Amino acid sequence: MPLPYQPEDNDIPVKTPPTGFDALRTIAVSRIYLDNFDHITANWVGMGMKLAQVALIYGADDLHGTIIEEHIFHMAGATSPQLQTEVAMSKAIREAGRTPVQRNTFYEPIKVLADGHQPTINEAEPSSGKSNALRENLATQ
Repeated sequence: MPLPYQPEDNDIPVKTPPTGFDALRTIAVSRIYLDNFDHITANWVGMGMKLAQVALIYGADDLHGTIIEEHIFHMAGATSPQLQTEVAMSKAIREAGRTPVQRNTFYEPIKVLADGHQPTINEAEPSSGKSNALRENLATQ
C-alpha cells in the first residue's frame, strides 16, 4: 500500500504533499515493478475517494481505509472523511468499473457486493453516527 506523504505536524522538512498525479504514478509503477505482490492497495483516507477510484484504473485492486474513525492521516493534515459506509464504498468501486467484494485479511472473498443496487444520495453519504461502515476491506474484481 503506497501511502501518500502528509506534511503537517511532523519533522520531515517537506512542505507539500504529493500531487494526485504523483500518487497515481506511484500506484502504476508499483503494479509494474512489484510483480511479486498480488495486490496493490489505494488508501482512500490518504488519497481521497475520487483519486482512489482513479487508482483502481491505474493498477490498484484494493481500496483500504474502511474504518470507524481514522486519526493518523488526519493528525498529519488529511482532510478526507474519517469513514465510509459499505454502500458508499460499493458505489465508488462500481463507478470505477469494478465489482466490489468484501474480503478478509488474506484476500479471500467474504461477499460479492454486485447486486446492482444504486444507492440514493443519503445512503451514499457516510453517517456521522456510530457505524454502519465495513470492518473488513473492499477489494475489486
